[in-house]
Amino acid sequence: MPQGDTILAMRGITKTFPGVNALDNVNLAVRAGEIHAVVGENGAGKSTLMKVLSGVYPAGSYAGEIHFDGAPRRFRDIGDSEKLGIIIIHQELALVPLLSIAENIFLGNERARGGIIDWTLAYGQTRALLAKVGLRESPGTLVTNLGVGKQQLVEIAKALSKDVRLLILDEPTASLNESDSDALLALLLELKAQGIASILISHKLGEVAKVADAITVLRDGATVETLDCRAGPVSEDRIIRGMVGRDMAHRYPQRQPRIGETIFEVRDWRVRHAQHADREVVKGVNLTVRRGEIVGIAGLMGAGRTEFAMSVFGRSYGQGISGSAFMHGQPVDIGTVSKAIAHGIAYVTEDRKALGLVLEEEIRTNISLANLAGVSKAGLLDAGREFKVASDYRKALRIRCAGVTQHAVDLSGGNQQKVVLAKWLFTQPELLILDEPTRGIDVGAKYEIYTIIDQLASEGKSILMISSELPELLGMCDRIYVMNEGRFVAEMPVAEASQERIMRVIVNSGSGDHGQQ
Repeated sequence: MPQGDTILAMRGITKTFPGVNALDNVNLAVRAGEIHAVVGENGAGKSTLMKVLSGVYPAGSYAGEIHFDGAPRRFRDIGDSEKLGIIIIHQELALVPLLSIAENIFLGNERARGGIIDWTLAYGQTRALLAKVGLRESPGTLVTNLGVGKQQLVEIAKALSKDVRLLILDEPTASLNESDSDALLALLLELKAQGIASILISHKLGEVAKVADAITVLRDGATVETLDCRAGPVSEDRIIRGMVGRDMAHRYPQRQPRIGETIFEVRDWRVRHAQHADREVVKGVNLTVRRGEIVGIAGLMGAGRTEFAMSVFGRSYGQGISGSAFMHGQPVDIGTVSKAIAHGIAYVTEDRKALGLVLEEEIRTNISLANLAGVSKAGLLDAGREFKVASDYRKALRIRCAGVTQHAVDLSGGNQQKVVLAKWLFTQPELLILDEPTRGIDVGAKYEIYTIIDQLASEGKSILMISSELPELLGMCDRIYVMNEGRFVAEMPVAEASQERIMRVIVNSGSGDHGQQ
């Protein structure tokens, strides 16, 4: 199909669930060789629309028409859409942890001759696909040993292994830092040059504005507008106005920091890889966090930020950990998670669904999980106390839910993150470590999370914040450490920091001086 012709037309798509009109007469048209962004707040209907398109929700379960390649289509399942080259990468990764990268990429699409898998061919093709997405891993590496960001790249490599004509990416860069996100966006542009169309769902509006040819805005399950980026640049503020129906004057709260004495400190902190003891992933780090201060850690994927944070939180990552930790100037033993919690340290994980929540449990159960003693009497759980604690946090953090007996799996990403925050705030921490606290959260919910973080700092909490979004660190932090290859290579007050300076420090430290500046 010539580039510029309409390859996909969805007309009048309406999808209802019990008591909810998820999609209401939605229209979407995508041209061949086009990058078409679909944006909207959580609950706007973006993922539901893509599930309709790909056959996850089969024909007959929705109203409206789908035309692909000029012909009407009624997909019974995802296999039907894949046969035509419509490949979807869901926000929830669909990888088998205990299979290798190569096995995952070709699962259900095995490279075989005479009924026997040709591993030489499979591994060779896997290496080529991994090179395309910029992932330097052995094809035989188990997926369980990869971080969430690298797993996302494996998903994209898996999609590219099929004869793709329309690639649907649901939050593909949510787990990636700026450098890796740029590489992925460059890959989309490369696919575009080959005539492959892409539908990009993303909360990272800067990325959307950078690569999209057109942007369709959804709000409350309906199409608001489609913006033509070829007619001229579309600003983030313009996209936000369509998404939320109003202008957002400030992307971050106007902070008035009141910084006090040093609360937490580590000296010469060293961590070895969890699987490979000969590989040091955190190399002699020194860090301080003061009362009421928000301290950021910037760095590329693989820099060691999460490994450092998890090792500090009760040695929940790594082996051969050494160094000293201090609270209020006194040495403390944080060798187990329970000891770290007892000394006032809490860690909000980067992967809230897998590690932060028990998704099938109720909100109240999740909130009390890290401090059962706080809702117990004589060793027995006090259900009334648990309900009251959860209800208080629901009100304080404005968790939008039917009630605290609702299951966590049914909440939006932003509200799930608030439940994780509530769980750790109930432990009464002095130091709150936030690892990618707004990953996969829409712009409106992000502001609410930022406001909560700012409020906690103003109450005297010490905040250590890891983020792959440099504007987020610059907008929220008082001071920023820059981490590269396991070391802190710079430390700067936010007034002296910029995206350019941080990236320059990372690039210059790659093979040169590794001293903390």
